[in-house]
Amino acid sequence: MITELGHFALVLGFGLALVQMIVPLVGAHKGWRGWMAVADPAATSQVILVAFAFGALTWAFVTSDFSLRLVFLNSHSAKPMLYKVTGVWGNHEGSMLLWLLILVLFGACASWFGGGLRPAFKARVLAVQAAISVAFYAFILFTSNPFLRLAVPPLNGQDLNPLLQDPGLAFHPPFLYLGYVGLSMSFSFAVAALIEGRVDAAWARWVRPWTLAAWLFLTVGIALGSWWAYYELGWGGFWFWDPVENASFMPWLLAAALLHSAIVVEKREALKSWTVLLAILAFGFSLLGTFIVRSGVITSVHAFANDPERGVFILIILAVFVGGALTLYAARAGAMRATGAFQTVSRESALVLNNVLLAVSAFVVFIGTIWPLVAEMAFGRTLSVGPPFFDAAFSPFFVLLALILPVGSMLAWKRGRLSRVLRPLWPIALLALALGGLAFAVQTGRSALGPIGVVLGTWVVAGAVFDLWSRTGRGTLSGRLGRLMRLGRADWGKAIAHGGMGITVFGVAAVIAWQQEDIRVATIAEPYQVGAYEVVLEGVERQQGPNYDTTMAEIVLSRGGRETVLFPEKRFYPVAQMPTTEAAIANGVLRDLYVVIGDRQSGGGWTVRVYIKPFANWIWGGAILMALGGLVSLSDRRLRIAAGAAKAASRRGVPAE
Repeated sequence: MITELGHFALVLGFGLALVQMIVPLVGAHKGWRGWMAVADPAATSQVILVAFAFGALTWAFVTSDFSLRLVFLNSHSAKPMLYKVTGVWGNHEGSMLLWLLILVLFGACASWFGGGLRPAFKARVLAVQAAISVAFYAFILFTSNPFLRLAVPPLNGQDLNPLLQDPGLAFHPPFLYLGYVGLSMSFSFAVAALIEGRVDAAWARWVRPWTLAAWLFLTVGIALGSWWAYYELGWGGFWFWDPVENASFMPWLLAAALLHSAIVVEKREALKSWTVLLAILAFGFSLLGTFIVRSGVITSVHAFANDPERGVFILIILAVFVGGALTLYAARAGAMRATGAFQTVSRESALVLNNVLLAVSAFVVFIGTIWPLVAEMAFGRTLSVGPPFFDAAFSPFFVLLALILPVGSMLAWKRGRLSRVLRPLWPIALLALALGGLAFAVQTGRSALGPIGVVLGTWVVAGAVFDLWSRTGRGTLSGRLGRLMRLGRADWGKAIAHGGMGITVFGVAAVIAWQQEDIRVATIAEPYQVGAYEVVLEGVERQQGPNYDTTMAEIVLSRGGRETVLFPEKRFYPVAQMPTTEAAIANGVLRDLYVVIGDRQSGGGWTVRVYIKPFANWIWGGAILMALGGLVSLSDRRLRIAAGAAKAASRRGVPAE
């Protein structure tokens, strides 16, 4: 009965979304306040209804209700409770219901916290957001209904994909969806502004916090996915330029560009057209990522579905919303003239260059991701675009971005002096070069990637610290420290996020350049050397897990009299008939010891892979700092709400509508 009520709640929500899409939009056009006011209760009611539907589906998974087709296909009575819950979104239908829940939640948040918006503009924003919801309601109800029953309920289910039975991947999709769907709010604000024909500083102040929240969630989601791939797949890597990885990375790059571009709109009333275009494209790439994951057109270990028919539906949603928005964008081009001017050497110009580099980087990733599909459809050729292409094509743009970051952050608005900014940065540049030279001297017979990473990481991190310190002015040390503590949270957030990016850049370069790898057939109790470590396979035994069988090895790594014992596994899930590799990792600040056990060989030994990965955890430490920086900035009242814009408008005598 709960399942049927959940389905009914979705149908009711669909009807309310249709009302919210039409009535407030007409009311805003006609100036009818009563019609515009319909958007607020409709948005709140949708959250309640979709949350109930999601709760009903969760209850079915928790209670192992195998009469529900989705539970039968993606759960099992012996599965641990954590994965019964996360199994709700570990499949196509459930994940789309989670997507819809987050979508209507963001719309409701715009209603709840949008008191500073002009009523007509708020009504248009909520109407556009409801239109997106209507499309996904229809997609779920007509092609991906999670509440379908089985005529003859089986005794047990087919279990969740074993690769998804992991804490890291359990929380990876919700964070990604929060990021993907968060960009729908930026899109709704952009389309509402185009309908109204008005893009100004107040609009930018409202777009920034929504974009920042989406970027923050995407950062966490991407980092969780990278961490999961690192320790779960047993490949020893953290990023493989997989199509689904790229699908989340492209909107992350565009959201970062949108964040910086909106600053220029807010400060200087410039880059209006470009900022609106970025808002449209960022959400468009989120929809493109959804299409890639669910259509089956591109093969990936992360893909949720292999159903071209449902992929076509998503492609139609993408074409309607992005195509319609771009058409409206072209029609309203005259309403987005820039009123602020700035010189070539200025912070505005630095932000423009920042935007160009981020946008081109996203375009490079897009070409590399989609080109195999284009080649197969247009030329009948099967191509594979892998890490060598992305490393060669993407890296130069990101290196240049890292180089300009500290300089651009310190340039003055409107009219800056490059010599004035570069003069205090020379000591930081010399420090970065010195550390890079030291790294190059210490390493032997290796590539220049490691030293370059040291230079870039030091330059970005030290530049972020100096930028923060330079905002304290002059005076005594105690006085400057006091002013430092009183700086706005947005200033602190920017410095933390930029510093985090520098740490991640260094971590990536260090792991790629300096990691050591050894793959061999190891015999029990026979030691061998990997780098500075002596490795001994002590034994291998079979054990029983809660819903899997495991072959567990005991491997001892010793160095200088200190021993590290690791227990890598090879698991087999009988219900899913699928093996998985569980790497054993000894995490450290300066290095990770990473061990994988393979198959037993005919001679009696076992295949063992050992990796020594220097500074691996700095990759995710930097990502955590980037997300923390976004959170600190978001907590700044000036960014969290746009009350200041509304008050300023009132002082100027600008009418509410």
